[in-house]
Amino acid sequence: MCRLAAITSKEFISPMEPILALETMKEGHDGSGLGLVLKDLGGEFEKLKKYPVLSGICSKDGKKTLDDYMKKHGFTLKHEWRPKIKPVKGIVQRDHYFARAYDYPAAYKSKTMAEKEELLMQTRLEIRKIGEPNESIFAFSFYPDAITIKEVGDPLEVAQFFGLDNDSLKARIILAQGRQNTNYAIYLYACHPFFIQGYCSMTNGENTAFVPIREFLSSRGFPGYMGYNSDSEVFTHILHYATRQLGFPLHYYKDVITPLKAHEIEERPDKEAISMIKQSMRQLCIDGPNMVIGFTPDGTVFMVQDAKKLRPGVVGGVKGKYALMSEECGVDRAIPKRDRAKDIFPMKYDMVIISPKAEEVRVWNQLHG
Repeated sequence: MCRLAAITSKEFISPMEPILALETMKEGHDGSGLGLVLKDLGGEFEKLKKYPVLSGICSKDGKKTLDDYMKKHGFTLKHEWRPKIKPVKGIVQRDHYFARAYDYPAAYKSKTMAEKEELLMQTRLEIRKIGEPNESIFAFSFYPDAITIKEVGDPLEVAQFFGLDNDSLKARIILAQGRQNTNYAIYLYACHPFFIQGYCSMTNGENTAFVPIREFLSSRGFPGYMGYNSDSEVFTHILHYATRQLGFPLHYYKDVITPLKAHEIEERPDKEAISMIKQSMRQLCIDGPNMVIGFTPDGTVFMVQDAKKLRPGVVGGVKGKYALMSEECGVDRAIPKRDRAKDIFPMKYDMVIISPKAEEVRVWNQLHG
């Protein structure tokens, strides 16, 4: 199994906080990889929030290819973070790790955000297409106010390798996952968390309904629904499809992935809408066990279980800082000074939703709508 650690906070925090929480849950992951997504950036990126950040890895030849591509397409480099590498035995160092903030091409500066999002997604996909065959470039995300970091190795050792304990990277929301993918060879594009146009999620579990979900999403005609090196990437894409493409409220994500039975739907005040969702989006129903943690572009963070409820998950904290973890010991490490009696262990009908800047936590129950 994997282990998940997410923190949402009013104040900026270091990536080390969720990584150290992962360390306390080490018996639950095999130490084969670390994936990080930082949102609502502080530190050296705090004054660069309007600029999209391209996160990735490249070889020496890939760096030249990337530089030429971005220049040709009108992107201007504003700032670049490069980790201060500290060699760690067992971690194979690649040539260049980066998070680069760019200014938009001149023709896009007055465009709508939707048009800019389309440009950023197409740019990332094209860069991935160029670099993936020979692994000269990995492009994990390209979006304002967000950074993605991934590498193979024990999470704490990877953090030391990147020098994150002495780094200026900070954010208000950080998702971290220990271990890469269970069902495929270790590969950076298979490492959680996954990110698309401001939506992000990571999963502990096994998605046995992967194939029909992948086929449904791939048929939507949206270029970003691709890759699928991990069977869990579809959870991010379902979130994006339901809330961004279809405009559903966030809690309907739960109704999409774990639809109620017919007699349960009858008790919901919005039963007609729920029935239609179940009928038209049946292929997106997940068959776990899965526990999913994610966030949306406005900074809302959530945890949700599948109907089997066979993967652990707990939410706890105080106003202004909440932790969403696979195990209670992870919450203890992240926020030791809290009322443990208020910790939330979501069951199969629950969706824990935390508002931006960790102002409020609430449990939405699917049975009552």
